[in-house]
Amino acid sequence: MTVLATERLVLRKLTTDDAGFYLRLVNEPSWLQFIGDKGIRTVEAARSALLNGPMAMYESHGFGFYMVELKDSATPIGMCGLIKRESLPDVDIGYAFMPDFWGKGYACEAASAVLAFGHKTCGLQRIVAITAPDNQQSIRLLEKIGLQFEGLLELKGDGEKTKLFARQF
Repeated sequence: MTVLATERLVLRKLTTDDAGFYLRLVNEPSWLQFIGDKGIRTVEAARSALLNGPMAMYESHGFGFYMVELKDSATPIGMCGLIKRESLPDVDIGYAFMPDFWGKGYACEAASAVLAFGHKTCGLQRIVAITAPDNQQSIRLLEKIGLQFEGLLELKGDGEKTKLFARQF
């Protein structure tokens, strides 16, 4: 089900049929470095993660992570969407793309559309984002779409700091 369309992209709800792609994405070295190891090693584990994560969030909040596909070929290239984490008071925007599709403006295009959707359709007055302090590509993207650095957080109680960005509408 298509949620958003941009000039070059379609963002649609994830389904369990996307488990193979999700498995590849969450085991990409960049995901492991900047987001963390989810311990998902099989297609079945990926299906379960989709059911209990994004698909459950669609039901509970009306939004979640979406599959990002190229409009002209329906090629899956990444995920982008909104998430409500227990560890944050605000809804945050997140994204991850396969490395072959970096540097082409797709993440910015998708994230800009999701940000507008969050504000205009979901009525959110504040959207935040978190990123690893050394993830310079993500930091540049967040700033490009209008989020501003607010400070460092410790989300997991393990001493590791995460950068918090926010945009007020």
